[in-house]
Amino acid sequence: MGRKFLVGGNWKCNGTIEEVKKLVTVLNEAEVPSEDDVVSVLWENFLNLCGEGKVGKEVVVSPPFVFLYLVKNLLRSDFQVAAQNCWARKGGAFTGEVSAEMLVNLGIPWVILGHSERRCLLAESNEFVGDKVAYALTQGLKVIACVGETLEQRESGSTMAVVAAQTKSIAEKVSSWENIVLAYEPVWAIGTGKVATPAQAQEVHCELRKWLHNNAGAEVAASTRIIYGGSVNGANCKELATQPDVDGFLVGGASLKPEFINIIKSAATKKSA
Repeated sequence: MGRKFLVGGNWKCNGTIEEVKKLVTVLNEAEVPSEDDVVSVLWENFLNLCGEGKVGKEVVVSPPFVFLYLVKNLLRSDFQVAAQNCWARKGGAFTGEVSAEMLVNLGIPWVILGHSERRCLLAESNEFVGDKVAYALTQGLKVIACVGETLEQRESGSTMAVVAAQTKSIAEKVSSWENIVLAYEPVWAIGTGKVATPAQAQEVHCELRKWLHNNAGAEVAASTRIIYGGSVNGANCKELATQPDVDGFLVGGASLKPEFINIIKSAATKKSA
């Protein structure tokens, strides 16, 4: 079974109403073939291989919470929208949180969970991220679940141990991987200008797929999309996209720029690889 290439755009904590409208206009006017089935959440693009050899892609953009409804109503219909986070259980007395039920009520289909900025800055543990993923799935959301190691962890040779532990905390709490996309984002490459080489990205993606094979089954390993995030831009996306286990990108800073369109179009590179 082929995997559809996914490109996601994470706008993080950026934008005003006018700036967001301009971003959406750029996306709406972009010449992206509709037959590629692009979905936009956090400006994410997903490239998947369809069963008959055609390459498809999803584009997902993820604006800040306050702009979700605006973007959903203005964005082209072949792109989708994602939230950047949601609470780990049903809503209630949790000041400042947004529940999965609220996102579903707004018609938001995707959510990003476990991003390293939340793990590092807000001390979200592996277990807490696993709880979030599991609950979001029960409410019908699709999840982009982030994993990745720090520079210290990479230099100590513990990259796979770290991402395996993060993935295990999710696997222990879900019964199906059908609506989960894994995003490998090396922390040392996020917003730093440093990028994992195509070989480094492929190595981790391949090992993650092996982990899924050994712990969740061959079908899950073959069908689950593993996308790369970490200073992806218009200059490096094509080479990264040629790697066999790289199924798309989660794009940060570049998703706020016109070059995001070129990253979406890198799906064609996957098709020819």
